[in-house]
Amino acid sequence: MEDAVRLQHVNKTYKDFAISDLSFTVKKGYVTGFIGPNGAGKTTIIKLMLNLINQDSGIIQVFGEDYTTNINEKKQRIGFIYADHHLYQHLTIKKMKKVIAQFYKKWDDTLFDSYVNRLQLPWDKKIVNLSKGMGTKLSIAIALSHHAELLILDEPTSGLDPISRREILDLLAEVMQDEEKTIFFSTHITSDLEQIADYITFIHEGKLLLSDNKESITEQYGLVRGPVDLLDDDIRTLFVNVRETAIGFEGLTNQAALIRRLMGDHVVIERASLEDIMVYTIGNP
Repeated sequence: MEDAVRLQHVNKTYKDFAISDLSFTVKKGYVTGFIGPNGAGKTTIIKLMLNLINQDSGIIQVFGEDYTTNINEKKQRIGFIYADHHLYQHLTIKKMKKVIAQFYKKWDDTLFDSYVNRLQLPWDKKIVNLSKGMGTKLSIAIALSHHAELLILDEPTSGLDPISRREILDLLAEVMQDEEKTIFFSTHITSDLEQIADYITFIHEGKLLLSDNKESITEQYGLVRGPVDLLDDDIRTLFVNVRETAIGFEGLTNQAALIRRLMGDHVVIERASLEDIMVYTIGNP
């Protein structure tokens, strides 16, 4: 399977934070959800992928080669969307279009107009006066209108109301019907990824905790509930983390099939959400 992005043993050290020996891939034609708590290193990784900062060691490839190879061509093929859109605040959308169109060889005026009208964005309103949701929609419309093959989204739905979030997720799902498109979606709102992600990459404190397709994660992980007296030393080793209360225990396992065979009807096993996996893996549930 072709990779849109590949990181191999990447390291980047700051005074109080480090990306440590990080390796993962972003598969072409799929949505990869990039999760982790605030401060996990998600934005640093995105900056490394975009060559906005340089790694101390390791290899980063975009479209099969180093980012700095044919860098201008790569910029044409990538759309980047921040949580806080970085657009000219004093311009209207109509004037912003004229500015942006000059930078992209494949800019499609007709496509941009269709997105603006579909998303009900006000052509003659200054960008500074747009709501956060409208600003995000505009950023996505711009990225899609130069026919970007790789969309890199950094917390695009953060702070949006549920209706705006759903509109954006529906739009991204529609975009992915074109199997040549790839989305790398960084967020701490894991419920968004439950809807549209094909793969999940999970980091914490600059280190990779897991990277796999979402179906495999769903099959592997489970949230288990049962009486505390079932938790002997051997059984505890099958859990990532356990929370005990006066009425029983709840724990996350990454060996759901084995727990089901060993404990059977004595416990209840439910599908673990991505949020469950994050909380039980790195926190105190």
